[in-house]
Formats: sequence, structure tokens, C-alpha cells
Amino acid sequence: MSKKSIEDCVRANLEGYFRDLCGTEPDGMYDMLVRVVERPLLDVVMTRAEGNQSRAAQWLGLNRNTLRKKLVEHKLLK
Repeated sequence: MSKKSIEDCVRANLEGYFRDLCGTEPDGMYDMLVRVVERPLLDVVMTRAEGNQSRAAQWLGLNRNTLRKKLVEHKLLK
């Protein structure tokens, strides 16, 4: 397992994002970040839970209906 934490990866990517903006002020960063992190999180957890939404919801600390809604939003329901 890598010694680099998820937090470190996010921090490094955010620093790169700000560098790439070259002084332009960002807008809507919170929603953007939630969108780009939530989809792969849901995808990986659903794969590890072998498609079992109840198990995945428990692992994520979400209500199963909330998980289902998010899966539909991200077009991850098969």
C-alpha cells in the first residue's frame, strides 16, 4: 500500500489546479470536487461490494436509498 494518503493526493492535485489557473480565480470548486471524487468512490465501492447496494451503503455510511440516488445521478446503476 502506498504511504501517500488520500488527503495528500487531494492536496497535491488542488495545488496543481491552482497553478494551472495562473492567477484566475476559481468558481464552484466545492461542487466540482464533490463531483469528481464521488463518482470514482461510488464506482470502486460498488465493485468491491460486488454490486450489493446494501453492503456498499453500509460501508459508505449512507442510507441505501441515498446511495441508489447517487448511483443514478452518476449513471453507475447497471
